[in-house]
Amino acid sequence: MMLLPFAGVLDAGELAQVRALAAQARFVDGLSTAGTRIQDAKHNEQIAHDDPALPEIRHIVLAALKRNEAFRLATCPNQLHGLMLARYRPGMAYGLHVDAPLMGEQHVFRSDLSLTLFLSDPADYDGGELALQTGIGPITAKLAAGDLVAYATGDTHQVHPVTRGERLVVVAWIQSFIRDEGIRTMLWDLAQARDEVFAREGRSVTFERINKTHANLLRRYAEV
Repeated sequence: MMLLPFAGVLDAGELAQVRALAAQARFVDGLSTAGTRIQDAKHNEQIAHDDPALPEIRHIVLAALKRNEAFRLATCPNQLHGLMLARYRPGMAYGLHVDAPLMGEQHVFRSDLSLTLFLSDPADYDGGELALQTGIGPITAKLAAGDLVAYATGDTHQVHPVTRGERLVVVAWIQSFIRDEGIRTMLWDLAQARDEVFAREGRSVTFERINKTHANLLRRYAEV
């Protein structure tokens, strides 16, 4: 299990834009997109799929993700789907569940990674932690506004009840070019080592060897 945090995915201007769009949007019961087996667990709201704010929010978030090199290297995104904005008010929560392995209707895709992009300042609400289950207990995440966390879609997780304020998040799912989480993790470690060597030595022999190895491993394991 790996939790991948990325700080400052949205800058201050983008964050203000998304919050302003959310403030004017029409929200509906989150059960509208819940599968039959999790309807008793899901208690939140989300922007209506036909609300004009949603395409604008998607455009802002996708542009931010595309320019974030760390996010791209760590997740190797092939397709990103299902991007929506969810709202939790006092008493709302999302019980223990696993996200669907296959999503979509006309075009079905495999979900390898789940994303949560935090829009609310942590001090503005109590509760609402994202909690992933592990063999030694839960790992929780409640990040700063504009920060994002990615995790394996197959991990059991929940959102703790909000007891004060409002929790706004953008969620989405990725089909990665690298299906295997272990290989994806090794590629991310290797990319970080490569960049650290480049920062110290520039285009040294060591850098070139690591860069070649990363490129060839990505070429070997990528599914297109």
